[in-house]
Amino acid sequence: MLTYEPVCLTGREEYLKRWALCPMKTSDYSFGNIWGWAEEYGLEWAFSATHVWIRQTLPTLVHWAPIGPWNSPDWANCPVLAGGMELTRVPEGLAELWKEAMPGRVRLTEARDHWDYVYSVPELVELRGNRFHKKKNLLNQFLRAYQHDFSDLTPDCVEATLDMQRQWCTWRDCEDPGTLLAENRAITRVLQNWDRLGGGLFGGVLRVEGEVVAYTVAEALSDDMLVIHFEKGRPEFKGVYQAVNQMFLADRGHGFAFVNREQDLGDEGLRKAKMSYNPVTFLKKFAVAVSPA
Repeated sequence: MLTYEPVCLTGREEYLKRWALCPMKTSDYSFGNIWGWAEEYGLEWAFSATHVWIRQTLPTLVHWAPIGPWNSPDWANCPVLAGGMELTRVPEGLAELWKEAMPGRVRLTEARDHWDYVYSVPELVELRGNRFHKKKNLLNQFLRAYQHDFSDLTPDCVEATLDMQRQWCTWRDCEDPGTLLAENRAITRVLQNWDRLGGGLFGGVLRVEGEVVAYTVAEALSDDMLVIHFEKGRPEFKGVYQAVNQMFLADRGHGFAFVNREQDLGDEGLRKAKMSYNPVTFLKKFAVAVSPA
């Protein structure tokens, strides 16, 4: 039997060992994501001999995919799945493997709202051609209009970044219950524990005349892909999002071929914005129902 406990910093190293063996790394399962959102989703984990099993307890109980080597267990005889289970955010590779390994027991439902958007780092740095004309235009407008500087997000600028996040929330009315309020709490949790998170997360801040106007929080997903967890900018500065996106990748994207900008969660405005940056691929995920053995 698995023993579930709240996701915590003390289990990070053990989690990362299993994560390193996972063949398809989606944004949901990076340590920064599960720890940042742990309180909002009531995330818990349990460690078996080979895998980490994750479940979400808020607002209702739902299981996430196991993290570890997908090909090593005999899934048809896996005791955790023997009684049946419903799971969310299951990466395509694991979903298809389960369908083949447990014929007749697995039902897949495409979860488009949870697909990760993946982009070319060089394309988003260079912004060449007609596909990126509007983005390049807005970037140039920002560069011409404002005296700016870009630097790493370090512990000494966390407070100024939190101040900017509070300003952003006031503009977006984050205090209304919903996704933005939950995201604000997750962002605040990550930033307030920036020094405790060590080198796992990294980011950048964009300043205009010494004042923080945008920031980015990111993490390496694999050797060739990084993920942007949070990116916020003050809307009164035209082109600020194009600027922080381009500058961060130009500064910290060296060595990465791809950048994962997470999912749209079914928000049409967010989907339109993510599509406008011309993704090169998607990391697909499924809702999976496994019937009892």
